[in-house]
Amino acid sequence: MSKAVKSEKVEEKVLAKLREICLALPEVQEVKTWGHPTFKAGTKTFAVLEHYNGHLCICFKATLPLQQLLLEDPRYFMTPYIGKQGWVSLIADRPPNWREVRQLIRESHALVFKPRAKKA
Repeated sequence: MSKAVKSEKVEEKVLAKLREICLALPEVQEVKTWGHPTFKAGTKTFAVLEHYNGHLCICFKATLPLQQLLLEDPRYFMTPYIGKQGWVSLIADRPPNWREVRQLIRESHALVFKPRAKKA
């Protein structure tokens, strides 16, 4: 199997699992942004799957203290352009720890999701 085909299969598996995690959260939709699968809660993005510097990456929003903690781990790096707002990228060339990803994605969703007020 060629490297490109293997890479595509890894990406398909990672996207399927990320989609499962994200779409289970309230009021989430998947859209394409700049060609990348992007998950939004309402109008706010909380997770993106993209390629950066030859790596498949799961990008998500974190609190600044959590971001600093994650950046101590070589699997993570500050997401280009939006890292100063707490965004972190996880290198997902190999299957990540999905329990950890699920928790990080839930926290990212909670940072951007504002439930709509119920009408009386």
